[in-house]
Amino acid sequence: MTFQSSLLWASQGWRGPVFAALLALIAGLPGVFAMPPLDRDESRFAQATAQMLETGDFVVIRYQDAPRFKKPVGIHWLQAASVSAVSTVEDRQIWAYRLPSLLGAMLAAAACAWGAAAFFGAPAGLIAGTLLASSLLLSTEAFIAKTDAVLCGMIVLAMAALARIYGAARGGPQVSWRTRLLFWLGLSGAILVKGPVGPMVVTLAVLALVASERKIDWLKGLGLSWGPILLLALVGPWAWAVTVATDGAFWSTALMGDLAPKLAGGHETHGAPPGYHLLGLSLLAFPMTLLIPAALVVGWTRRQEPGVRFALCWLVPAWIVFELTPTKLVHYPLPLYGALAWLAVASLQAPLGRWTRLSGAALAAVSGLILAGICFVLLSQFGAAADVTAAAAAGGLLAAAGLVGGFMLASRAPRGAVVTAMALTVLGHGALAAGLAPGLAPLWSSARTARILESERLLPRQGMAPSPVAVAGYAEPSLVFALGTPTLLGDSADAAQAIATFRPAVVEAAEEQAFRAALDARDLQVRMVRQVAGLNYSNGRPVRLRIYENASPRPPPPAAQEPRP
Repeated sequence: MTFQSSLLWASQGWRGPVFAALLALIAGLPGVFAMPPLDRDESRFAQATAQMLETGDFVVIRYQDAPRFKKPVGIHWLQAASVSAVSTVEDRQIWAYRLPSLLGAMLAAAACAWGAAAFFGAPAGLIAGTLLASSLLLSTEAFIAKTDAVLCGMIVLAMAALARIYGAARGGPQVSWRTRLLFWLGLSGAILVKGPVGPMVVTLAVLALVASERKIDWLKGLGLSWGPILLLALVGPWAWAVTVATDGAFWSTALMGDLAPKLAGGHETHGAPPGYHLLGLSLLAFPMTLLIPAALVVGWTRRQEPGVRFALCWLVPAWIVFELTPTKLVHYPLPLYGALAWLAVASLQAPLGRWTRLSGAALAAVSGLILAGICFVLLSQFGAAADVTAAAAAGGLLAAAGLVGGFMLASRAPRGAVVTAMALTVLGHGALAAGLAPGLAPLWSSARTARILESERLLPRQGMAPSPVAVAGYAEPSLVFALGTPTLLGDSADAAQAIATFRPAVVEAAEEQAFRAALDARDLQVRMVRQVAGLNYSNGRPVRLRIYENASPRPPPPAAQEPRP
C-alpha cells in the first residue's frame, strides 16, 4: 500500500477526524500524567474546581475564601465531571482535572480535519487536522487544566461548521441540521468557557466574508430562527443564576476587573507590542512552520477560492485584534491555528515554488534548533545528571524534526516532510513533557513540599496532623492545590501559631528571621523537617521553603466520638 493510498483510506468519512483526534491524544497524553501541577493559572482553575466539589456550589467560582469572577463556569463543570468520574477531590490528582483539556485538543483536531475536507478534500483535511494536533502550542495546552484547549476545540468546531455552511452556498457539499446544530453548540460552549472570545472570532469572520464578497445569502443556512434560542437555553441558566447569587458582582468584576484592564494596557505584566504573536509563531506552531511561507503565498494567490477565502477571514481579522490588544499571552491566537493549517494544506495541492520550499525549510530548521537549545538550557539551569538522556532525546528529536523535515521539503518531498516532522515533533514533545520537564526538580517546589509533608505524615488529610498547614512568604496556587483548601497563606505569626497548635508550617527563607522571633516570644521549639530550594518561575525569584513541626511529641489525633444512642 502506497503512502497516497494509505492517506486516502485513513481520511475517508469519519476516519479523518478520528485519526486527527488520536494524534492529538498521543501528543498531549504524556504531559497529562507526568507534569506536576503548574503555576499559576492551572492550579487556580483546579483548586476552584476542587472547591466546587467540596461545597456543592456549582454556580459561584471561588479560590479559597475569595470569589474568582474572571471566567465563566464551563471549564469548572467539565473538570468537576472528570474528577467525579475518574478520581476524588481528596486525592488531588491533577491529571483528572486535565482530561477536559486533552479532550478539547482532540475536538479541535477532529473539527479542523472535518472542516478542511469540505474545501480541500478528505486527505488534505486529515493532514490539516494532524498539523493542528501536533503543533506545540495545542499539544502543550492539552495537558494544562485551564480554558484554552477546550476553548480552541469549541471555536474550531463552530468555525468548521460555519465553513461547511458557507461552502454549501458556494457549490460545496450540502449540509444538514446537524451541521447547524454543531455550530451553535460550539459557539455556546465557547461562551461558557471563556465568554466573548468565541463570539468575537465568529463575528469577525462573518463580517470579513460579507465585506469581501458583498453577499449575505449564505447566512440563511445558519439556523437563525432557532440557533439563538438554543444558545440562550444553554448559556442563560448559569448566567441568570450567577447574577442572582452574586448580585451582579460577577459581571462587573469580570468585565471591569479582568477584561477592561487587558484592553487598556499590559495587564498583570503581560504587555507586549504588536507583532508579539507573529514573532513566536514559528516555534509555537511547529512543525506547521514548514509550510508557513507556502501558506502566505496561497493566502494571496488563491484568495478568491472559497476555502482559502474562509481561512483568511477566520485568521486575519482576529489575529489583528490579538496583536493590537495590549495584554498578550502566547495562547491567545490558538483558536486561529486551525485556519493556518487549512492554508498550509491548500499549499500542498500544487507544486511548491522554490522560494517557499527553501524559506520554509530554513524557518523549520532554525526553529527546531532553537527548540533543542531550549531543552539543553533547561537541563543546564535546572537539571541533573539523570536528566541528560531525556534532554538529549527531546532536543535531538525536535532538532531532527526541523532539520530532516526541512531537508525533505527543500528536496521537493513536501508531504513526506510534513509527515516526518509531525512524527518527530510528537515524539520530541513527549520526551520533553514526560521525561525532561518533570525531572527539573528546582521548578517544582510545591510538589516537592507536598511529597515531603506526605512522607513525614504531616499532611492533614492523612489524619495524623491537624489542619490547616500554615505557609509564610510563599503563596503559589500549586501549593494550595496540593495541600488542600484550608491551607493558610499567611505570615510568620501565622506559622508560629501553627507550631503552637502542633500544625505543620512552611516558611520561606525571607520570613525566617521573623518566624524565629515569633517562636521565641512564645517559647516554642521546632524541628526543621526538610528544606526545599528551587526557582519560583512565576516571578523568576529563587525560593527556599523550610518545613517545620513542633519539636515536642505530637499529641495523638482525637478519637472519633461514639454516636449517642
